[in-house]
Amino acid sequence: MLAARSLALCSRLAARPSAAPAARLIAIRANSLWAGVKQGPPDAILGVTEAFKADSNPSKMNLGVGAYRDDQGKPYVLTSVRKAERSIQDLALDKEYIPITGVPEYNKLAAQLAYGSDSAPLKAGQIVTAQSLSGTGALRIGGEFLARWYEGKGGKKIYLPAPSWGNHTPIFKDAGLEVAQYTYFDKKTNGLDFEGMVKDLKSIPNGSVVLLHACAHNPTGVDPTPEQWKEISNVMKQKEHVSFFDMAYQGFASGSTVRDAFALRHFVEQGHKVLLAQSFAKNMGMYGERVGLFSLITDSAEETKRVDSQIKILVRPMYSSPPLSGARIVKTVLADSTLRAEWLEEVKAMADRIIAMRAGLRGHLEDTYGSKREWSHITSQIGMFCYSGLTPEQVDKMRKDASVYLTRDGRISIAGITSKNVEYLAKAIHDVTK
Repeated sequence: MLAARSLALCSRLAARPSAAPAARLIAIRANSLWAGVKQGPPDAILGVTEAFKADSNPSKMNLGVGAYRDDQGKPYVLTSVRKAERSIQDLALDKEYIPITGVPEYNKLAAQLAYGSDSAPLKAGQIVTAQSLSGTGALRIGGEFLARWYEGKGGKKIYLPAPSWGNHTPIFKDAGLEVAQYTYFDKKTNGLDFEGMVKDLKSIPNGSVVLLHACAHNPTGVDPTPEQWKEISNVMKQKEHVSFFDMAYQGFASGSTVRDAFALRHFVEQGHKVLLAQSFAKNMGMYGERVGLFSLITDSAEETKRVDSQIKILVRPMYSSPPLSGARIVKTVLADSTLRAEWLEEVKAMADRIIAMRAGLRGHLEDTYGSKREWSHITSQIGMFCYSGLTPEQVDKMRKDASVYLTRDGRISIAGITSKNVEYLAKAIHDVTK
């Protein structure tokens, strides 16, 4: 019946030569198995990149992508990583499948980096680990595990800071969790709304799951101070909330892997049974290798075995086992004292360049162009991103007038700034804000 109607329609349209292509398209859509599939919205960051590539202005800037660039604006592969790759190649290792939850030695070293080698739960065998497809995969494993097994008073619901990384919501929704928000960013100050955050954490149901950015909050670059983290920990403990840390920037934020792990380690020391998603994309430049780790703390070694068994059951039908190459590289860097020391120097150099670009941008706005606006948040925020405070209209004008590309929420990827274009960016910002 449907096919007959489609054929009749096509016959009428075909009588007009100019309509022939359209008629064929309609016929194909009407008979297609996937005719009901709707066109999805474009990715916001991908759209920025595509527009940037199409721009012929030689001074154009892409400040949308969250990937590190050197001072020449080029992708950067760490020397320590290159050396690790060569040493692995020389060993001529096999390419056999690895265990469902990953390379054991990699898992151990990654967990030590996050929790500290002297971590009590780590020593007691109370941390379950699973190699993941970068931080995204770690978050998804955690979301799936919570959806299946969490029975706390807060229910199968996770609270995210407002705003949070754009992928957090679909990750957790697709895992089967309800997603809600708590107050975090203060648009008036371009800083942390600490009072609002604490108020919300106190008001949500006891036993709720709360996602926390361990350092270099994405997209705002606004982190609590150590003293504020301590108060947050106290509130979370009083309310019996479950902390799920997302730590994608350890070492990349301040230049110190220890300093950037303060919040996580403090919570663990205070007895929180945390969940953690780690990534080596930013701090080791392993973007395309997709190397991460999911972990959680249990009450006993016996409980660790039970939880580990369920993590394996969860992972097995998702992707069977994780990829091998990236984990081998990270393991080699972390296990070799010389490579590890070199890596720590390199990650500090990356962090220092980001910090220098922040200072340069603020300096040009205030000193070179004499802007009367408040720009202290550029240097008080930390990590790869700066929540500039620019409006969508100002962002659009910068794109049109100066070929400066960023997302319309005003988020600037500091990694896209170099010593050669920082003044150009400052002028573009000044021109739309003066």
